[in-house]
Amino acid sequence: MTYLATVNASAPAGVVKIPTLEISRPGAAPLRTCAGYENQTATLETGETVTFTASAMAVALPKRGDSGQQNLTFAVENVQGIAQRFIDDGIESGETINVIYREYLSNDLSAPAARPLRFQLVDGVFQGAHVEIISSYMALISQEFAKRRYTAAFAPGLKYIGRR
Repeated sequence: MTYLATVNASAPAGVVKIPTLEISRPGAAPLRTCAGYENQTATLETGETVTFTASAMAVALPKRGDSGQQNLTFAVENVQGIAQRFIDDGIESGETINVIYREYLSNDLSAPAARPLRFQLVDGVFQGAHVEIISSYMALISQEFAKRRYTAAFAPGLKYIGRR
């Protein structure tokens, strides 16, 4: 049994989980945020030590299953508009925006308590002082089959599907 499993099962006094998010896109420094009132300096799985900015943050992890798409939904404080500008710039330029979810334990910030979950941004909704973002864990639905897009130009019979 891992220490994270022990924390989940028994909630030892003085040890709390610290969820963190890293939002990154090519050519820009990543945004790193964590739930709580204090910034956290932690070590990534790569050995790099970084600072996560404290923020009001809510995370809804995807269910485990065999569905074609598993989504992570999270809301992050956007009082200064930093997250919105970062995401808008990435979407406008057509860049892939990656999201990494990590959980740390308050008594050990030397490495994530569990394997990080990696997602790609699917959608963003900006409302007032927060950003609600949906990221996809396993976007099979939006993948091209065998790396070839089946269009009416490639497969002419597709234009007759659904017609009677």
